[in-house]
Amino acid sequence: MIFSIVAAIALVVQGAMLIALFFEIRQTNKKVNGLVTDLHTRVGPILTRAQILLDDTQPKISNMVADAAHIVYLTRGQAQKMDRVLTDATDRLRGQLNHADRILTGALEAVEDAGSQFRSTVWRPMQKASALLQGIKVGIDLLRSRRERRRPDEPLEQEEELFI
Repeated sequence: MIFSIVAAIALVVQGAMLIALFFEIRQTNKKVNGLVTDLHTRVGPILTRAQILLDDTQPKISNMVADAAHIVYLTRGQAQKMDRVLTDATDRLRGQLNHADRILTGALEAVEDAGSQFRSTVWRPMQKASALLQGIKVGIDLLRSRRERRRPDEPLEQEEELFI
């Protein structure tokens, strides 16, 4: 019997707890529903504005993407044209440089030939003439030195005059 009483009391306490829990959940549910309604009333206009903004900007964004694609297409075409022009200019410049190189090479060869002809026709005879004059000078100096040895009685003044 005690067990039955304890079990009955436990059942009553459990029932009371369940009833209290039911009312608490109901109150919490009302609060959550109020918060959701409040959130819905606040977020609803924001979502509506965002939707309107998206609807308004979507064609503009599509136009911008199409324009960007067109710009890329035009840029690619211009880059290809520029590449052709630069390639052509580079080829022409290379040809002109080769032509200038041939001209300069010919000019340098002509200068070298002129220099070798100058050496053979003008410089070598001048060297020979210079060597001849040098030989004559050495011969004259030798004769003078012999004369001076023969005349030891001449004064030093004459020798100084020759030196000056």
